[in-house]
Amino acid sequence: MFLISSAWAQGGGGDNPLGLFLPLILIFVVFYFLLIRPQQKKQKAHKAKVGAIVKGDEVITNGGILGKVTSVKGEDTIMVEISKGVEVKVSRHMVADVVDKTGSSKAPKVVKEKKASSAKSKS
Repeated sequence: MFLISSAWAQGGGGDNPLGLFLPLILIFVVFYFLLIRPQQKKQKAHKAKVGAIVKGDEVITNGGILGKVTSVKGEDTIMVEISKGVEVKVSRHMVADVVDKTGSSKAPKVVKEKKASSAKSKS
């Protein structure tokens, strides 16, 4: 009983509710800029890339099938030739990537620069 009365005596002032929720707000802001926003940009770029598929493009499906687009059938369907004389009907939503003529994806690549120290050691 003596402990309860001293505990009530020490809790004299009320805490600011903003101070209690500030860490949660900061965590949400960090998650937004590090996780949510980059994912939205990636989805938007993928949607634009898939929407721009035309006859002659090489595509990779989500199942891993690589083929050449032979025709575009409406908004949602494309015909992909996976071998000579073998064509499959594929939904646009199932295209994972569009490959350019050199065989690499059209997505921009990050080029790493060699360190100056490794260049000096080779000479």
